[in-house]
Amino acid sequence: MKRPLGVSFISYFYIFGAVVLIITAIFFNPDANEFGIADRFGLPNFPEQLFRIILAVVSLIIIYGYIRLKRWGFWLMILYSFGFGLISNILLFSYNQQPFTGNFIWSVIVLIYTFYVRKSFFHVEKSV
Repeated sequence: MKRPLGVSFISYFYIFGAVVLIITAIFFNPDANEFGIADRFGLPNFPEQLFRIILAVVSLIIIYGYIRLKRWGFWLMILYSFGFGLISNILLFSYNQQPFTGNFIWSVIVLIYTFYVRKSFFHVEKSV
């Protein structure tokens, strides 16, 4: 089955995000932000740089399954998008900042699109 264009777009976007997380974990001061990504996940005492790298690696694993149209990639992307959307929604009402609005909207778009193309992840390969 051919991969839907949106799955490729979403995957490349997340790959870019994972690379940015790794670069910022290595080269930038994690204390430069008002609150880091670990704080957003409710882990204020977790080392920010390590959290960014772990999050990037987990994202890349999910994206591998998603771009290869694996069932587990579908379900992990659903969980990942739902989790990020929920966190962004909570933070949106707590801090009322644009990044959280954008993250929430992106998560909703990914969820809707992923459900829309779900048949691509659940096709059965026919043996010849």
